[in-house]
Amino acid sequence: MKFPKLTLTLILTLISTFFPPSSPDPNDQSCLSNLFKTLQDPNHNLMNWTEPNFQNPCSGFLSNLAGATCNNGRIYKLSLPNFNLHGSISPFISNCTNLQSLDLSNNSLTGPIPTELQYLVNLAVLKLSSNHISGTIPPSIAMCMYLNVIDLHDNDLTGTIPAQVGSLVRLSVFDVSNNKLSGPIPVSLGNRTGNLPRFNVTSFWGNKDLYGYPLGPMKNKGLSVVAIVGIGLGSGLVSLMLSFTVVCVWLRVTDQKMAAEQEGKITQLMPEY
Repeated sequence: MKFPKLTLTLILTLISTFFPPSSPDPNDQSCLSNLFKTLQDPNHNLMNWTEPNFQNPCSGFLSNLAGATCNNGRIYKLSLPNFNLHGSISPFISNCTNLQSLDLSNNSLTGPIPTELQYLVNLAVLKLSSNHISGTIPPSIAMCMYLNVIDLHDNDLTGTIPAQVGSLVRLSVFDVSNNKLSGPIPVSLGNRTGNLPRFNVTSFWGNKDLYGYPLGPMKNKGLSVVAIVGIGLGSGLVSLMLSFTVVCVWLRVTDQKMAAEQEGKITQLMPEY
């Protein structure tokens, strides 16, 4: 079907009126600019991460920034694995409010997981594995209810696994292996029911103080039975020796007292000359 030129012009005018082209978002600019400030890039993989590009990072689905993907003029994916990046994750990452995927795996990042990630309500994929990230897993990460991938393996994370993470019903990949986590594995993660994806032992191993299904029960950090019995016997022997010593001293003092009394009586009975 052919449209008259006037009709086509009218259609294009209506489209431009009701669906104007996307403009740069200042939140994305703040997100990218501050993230770049907290990163060190010795291999110069982020050479085009410059202020002019931060001001206008997207052109439709394309981006001027390495590792960035856009959707309707907004940053919706940051994929920077194996970039040999150092530094930490800026809390301003939360300004990329349209972000759906964040992959910073296989770098040398340090510092904590920002609690501000909770404001990335569209986040579906979080990959921070194989870094040197420390601190705890923030319970507030459960606010990202669309998360279906949380990959944090091979870091220096400590503390417990927040039970709140088990409330993420879309979660299909969860890996915290080879960290320094401790405490029980939440039942909502280790023993999921119904149609929820289940996580096997490989998701949790490499954390020596972590326990609970699918890992084994809590390890006894206390003394062995033999050691406890030995300590008990030793304590009993020491108590017995102390008691015996006290009795001996008491008997000796008593004997001396009795001897003195007898000597006094004999002295009284002897005649005086």
